[in-house]
Amino acid sequence: MYVKPMLPTLSAGIPEGEKWSYEVKYDGFRAILSISEEGITFTSRNGKDLGALFPEIMNAVQSIFDRLKDFMPCIFDGELVSLKNPYKASFEVIQQRGRLRAKDKINQEAETNPCQYLIFDLLECKQEKTAFLDYLSRKTLLSNIASSCGLPLEPRKSNQLIQYVPSFAGHEALWSGIRALDAEGMIAKENKSKWEAGVRTKSWLKIKNYKYALFFIIGYDKKNGYFKAGVFKGENVIDTGVFSHGLEGSDRDSLIRILKENKESEDSQWITISPAICVELQFLELYKNQLREPSFSAFRFDLSPHECTWEQLKLKAVSFHEEVQITHPDKPLWENPLRTKTDYLAYLVEVSDYMLPFLKNKSLTVIRYPHGTSDEAFYQKNCPDYAPEFVETAKQDGIDYILCNDISTLIWLGNQLSLEFHIPFQTYDSSCPNEIVFDLDPPSRADFHMAVSAALEMRKLFDSFGLASFPKLSGGKGIQIHIPITNNRFSYDQTKKFTSFIAAYLVNAYPEMYTIERLKKNRGNRLYVDYIQHAEGKTIIAPYSVRGNPEDAYAAAPLFWDEVVQDLKVNQFTMDYVAERIKKGCPFQDYFSSPQDEVIQQVLDFIEKNKQ
Repeated sequence: MYVKPMLPTLSAGIPEGEKWSYEVKYDGFRAILSISEEGITFTSRNGKDLGALFPEIMNAVQSIFDRLKDFMPCIFDGELVSLKNPYKASFEVIQQRGRLRAKDKINQEAETNPCQYLIFDLLECKQEKTAFLDYLSRKTLLSNIASSCGLPLEPRKSNQLIQYVPSFAGHEALWSGIRALDAEGMIAKENKSKWEAGVRTKSWLKIKNYKYALFFIIGYDKKNGYFKAGVFKGENVIDTGVFSHGLEGSDRDSLIRILKENKESEDSQWITISPAICVELQFLELYKNQLREPSFSAFRFDLSPHECTWEQLKLKAVSFHEEVQITHPDKPLWENPLRTKTDYLAYLVEVSDYMLPFLKNKSLTVIRYPHGTSDEAFYQKNCPDYAPEFVETAKQDGIDYILCNDISTLIWLGNQLSLEFHIPFQTYDSSCPNEIVFDLDPPSRADFHMAVSAALEMRKLFDSFGLASFPKLSGGKGIQIHIPITNNRFSYDQTKKFTSFIAAYLVNAYPEMYTIERLKKNRGNRLYVDYIQHAEGKTIIAPYSVRGNPEDAYAAAPLFWDEVVQDLKVNQFTMDYVAERIKKGCPFQDYFSSPQDEVIQQVLDFIEKNKQ
């Protein structure tokens, strides 16, 4: 059944007053879901069938079909999304999914990376046209249906793919969460509003979470009236897209005249100009290095074009708490090649979605380099008194540890010049590990090939068990092998039996190459298989953390197993290289959905059975 959806009007500000309620605005595909005994239809705002493209949603409906019978026929309004966090959906992922047409690829994505359908309105229930009821009545009915069907009452990453979007009477806390989690924005809805098909209404207002950054103008599209914006990345100009909105009247006419008078070249469509005129633009986000929904904010005649950089754009393209103030952005952290604080913070932004899950709820130890990597550093465990209020902490053994659970905390720590992030093997609220890690430590960086050989031997052994493992560079001279396990499934005593068994196997098989000798002077030129480090109170470098090596900003980069070959080069994996390669996917993408409990238990049972 095709129903043309009701659409909100864009608003520059958040409406106040008791007559309004507020919801998170999610970035996805607007979709209408109709369910009856006769069948299920799932259609886009343009009337296109979404069921074949997103079979996981159709399967999710079937799984609760019997529970929905008391409410049939029913029609839901909602957003089809790929959730990144409870407030933010990935525009890029949903766009990629929407373009798939090959059935096998659609089914594979539906299985490995399912999307979610977030229901926020109810148009029909048991043949009653609920669209004619007021907003609050519709939300009450919708909430009751969600509860009866066992659906999550707030969006989250979950194996339940149909979820309810709650509303709030106040907007302050909600907007703060939207900003902190970098969501698209908010929808304000009048409590007495009806649902009107096909209407763009002012009883629903959308407030976008716009960002602001600096650009220079590099061209003008004479045919379409667009200005092209760019930034510097090093000495290269990066085209970031076009804008037109927000620049009107005499300001627009003057700019076009200046571009014509100072043009570098001109053809039938484009006037091009060298970087000179700086502007501030507002935009929603960066998508494939292009601005989404850009519009003019202000001329910045006080700036040099070289202040309009890719790094400042990456920082400005995310939301974080207003308390986070970037200080001394041009401070050099690595000197040759030169890498500034802004470069480093831009790297943290780029890897944050992949790094933060490994930091979540883990008592953090950082190494800070207040004067850059060429000077002294110090360890920090205790949260300092001047930390912002949003920074979460956990007390352990008299230490008030920082929990780096969000991008605001990550950027705040980066601004404090925390370069190395070291984490324990368990969360702060558990005494049991949620992963096993082997550290393969060769005598020197020149002996890195030994770490590769040891990793490949370990992989052979793990493959024989049917055990999935995940290699990463240490960021120094070695390789670390991670194995995910379920939290609170095994004690450290149990995991030590496993790690010592694996280490002993390697050393016994290749005594001339590997050792478990703790004292360096007794190791000779053998690689140290460090299994003792995996213990309560010990830490490991977090995936994607950089190292404070003055030589360059090398990262503890996750690897695909087919990259672990003898010509693997540690010095290739600088923060620039890692930030670029992560756009093609993270080798640890399936880490948290791949606990190896069953295989670990089988090995433990074998050890117990065969001990003498």
